[in-house]
Amino acid sequence: MFCVTSSEIGAIMNITKGGLVLFSANSNSSCMELSKRIAERLGVEMGKVQVYQEPNRETRVQIQESVRGKDVFIIQTVSKDVNTTIMELLIMVYACKTSCAKSIIGVIPYFPYSKQCKMRKRGSIVSKLLASMMCKAGLTHLITMDLHQKEIQGFFNIPVDNLRASPFLLQYIQEEIPDYRNAVIVAKSPASAKRWNMVDQILNTDGLPSSMVKQDLMFEVVSIVKSLLAKRLFFIQEAFCLTIPKLFGITLLSAVKQGLCVKEVIQAKVGDARVRTDSSGHAGLPVARRGLDPWLRLDAEGIAVIHGEAQDAESDMVDGRHSPPTAKNVAAIHPSLEIPMLIPKEKPPITVVGDVGGRIAIIVDDIIDDVDSFLAAAETLKERGAYKIFVMATHGLLSSDAPRLIEESAIDEVVVTNTIPHEIQKLQCPKIKTVDISMILSEAIRRIHNGESMSYLFRNIGLDD
Repeated sequence: MFCVTSSEIGAIMNITKGGLVLFSANSNSSCMELSKRIAERLGVEMGKVQVYQEPNRETRVQIQESVRGKDVFIIQTVSKDVNTTIMELLIMVYACKTSCAKSIIGVIPYFPYSKQCKMRKRGSIVSKLLASMMCKAGLTHLITMDLHQKEIQGFFNIPVDNLRASPFLLQYIQEEIPDYRNAVIVAKSPASAKRWNMVDQILNTDGLPSSMVKQDLMFEVVSIVKSLLAKRLFFIQEAFCLTIPKLFGITLLSAVKQGLCVKEVIQAKVGDARVRTDSSGHAGLPVARRGLDPWLRLDAEGIAVIHGEAQDAESDMVDGRHSPPTAKNVAAIHPSLEIPMLIPKEKPPITVVGDVGGRIAIIVDDIIDDVDSFLAAAETLKERGAYKIFVMATHGLLSSDAPRLIEESAIDEVVVTNTIPHEIQKLQCPKIKTVDISMILSEAIRRIHNGESMSYLFRNIGLDD
């Protein structure tokens, strides 16, 4: 993780070499604010181009300056009309290709269709299709931010730089939340807990351990937990097997620095824990005796995990839970055909793994669009004793009635970046706040154009992020 001050970025931002052209591919003027910020930071003028819609809704692009032999950076922020946005980008990329541009780099902070990156029943992997279209049009490099799944990078046959917004959201927490030391990071799922674990460590510790030491310690903890599982000394749900060791990484690191043996610490503390079982009869998470074992409290490092889903989640129809046929349909296939009865998967109810009582809860995710799941999580956190609730996400789509629902909910503040324009939503809901990420995008552009290393922008980023 990193946070860059304005004075530091001033020293980093050298004047770019010649041969850089910066275009905005948006026909919608409200989407050009981010492009103007990036151009201002780089100290260059926006390239001259016209992007507009014909009366028959066809997209037309007219580049009004020479791009021959130049590095062309096309900034495209996604508007509500996402399909028009994609066509604007593709047409402009192809126009630059046919105009003999040296390289064409797409700057797409929010990659559209990123949620459609897996096969769903008889659907398609739209992210793969879009990546192929961009490469075919002539894109030679892509700069994006917080892809919904980092595996999307593999859909491209060109270099992809997947930047992170978490340092800027972290900076917002430290500057705008006075009692942030009393905050608990609430991950929407066990998978996202790994991504945000390092943010939690920075918030709740004075010093950050080196990545190498942390990784070595995590491997040791995981191996010890597996050995304890084999000896039946310690029962734990499989889904959390790799998450829990990360939740008390700093505590164990402190023990190691004091000369204690990690294995002895875990065995001693686990030995005092009692085990609860869930409704299915499987062994659940160990629950520490109140006041006896703070080591095993899941919030020991200031992180909690939302487990389960809202019962009316819109993903029901696309994730296969309703795919098994009913008995009536099975009989209609053939009277003599015997097919075992299949039962649709049931969603577990929303629960919170970790203690949030009397603390500030910060729900984190990469995208906030349909807010129903966030509202349900906020209600659960309120019931568990959280006295203030923040929601933080990189991409604030905030579709449909999201602003109204947020305004009427228990959520105190929603913090998103300006990867997507949402000025209208902010007028509808004062709880929505914006964090500017033009700094890291402009620095990425400068480094690519000057042929410099991009590793500076990824320092202290964990393997799971």
